[in-house]
Amino acid sequence: MSNRLLKRTGALVVAAGFAFALTACGSDDGNGDAEDTTSTEEEMTEEQTTEEDMATGEFGAACSAVPADGEGSFSGMADDPVATAASNNPVLSTLVTAVTEADLVDTLNSAENITVFAPTDDAFAKIPEADLNAVLADQETLTSILTYHVVGERLAPEDLTGTHATLQGESLDVTGSGEDFTVNGEAAVVCGNVQTANATVYIIDTVLMP
Repeated sequence: MSNRLLKRTGALVVAAGFAFALTACGSDDGNGDAEDTTSTEEEMTEEQTTEEDMATGEFGAACSAVPADGEGSFSGMADDPVATAASNNPVLSTLVTAVTEADLVDTLNSAENITVFAPTDDAFAKIPEADLNAVLADQETLTSILTYHVVGERLAPEDLTGTHATLQGESLDVTGSGEDFTVNGEAAVVCGNVQTANATVYIIDTVLMP
């Protein structure tokens, strides 16, 4: 084989190898971009799912005290209007007694799209017994206190922070975000976003006073 032919053959081999290398690099870059795009889309989907779950599900440590099934469960409460639903919840028995004494059962059950901040039994237990009994015996004062716990619209967790007018006439203030909310700087939401047929309920650990 002549030197000229050898040189030409060698040049062709080098050129072919260079072209193959360029093709391989281009292919790798394309796959990298595709993988990066897929990864970003998956992360965004996970974030959206988390936000949707927080917006639609119950949250808080006290939610564990709610029965897993039956009328007092979350699914059972969702079928009943709020006063009836509360009567089936074992952590709200004192509130139910107070609502009954104030003759507010029908009022709350017939209301449409309200938010109720519902004090637990332990919240009422913070009040000295003599004072609590006095309030339960005074329907006017009791009605004022209870209606102060009710806002005339459904508030989802993402809408909870802010100042809200109550059925009593005065406003209450909610601070916080995510799953950590405080009402009037003193009452913590211990089980939130509980749904009933006509209300969204946020169970709190302190009785609110207007």
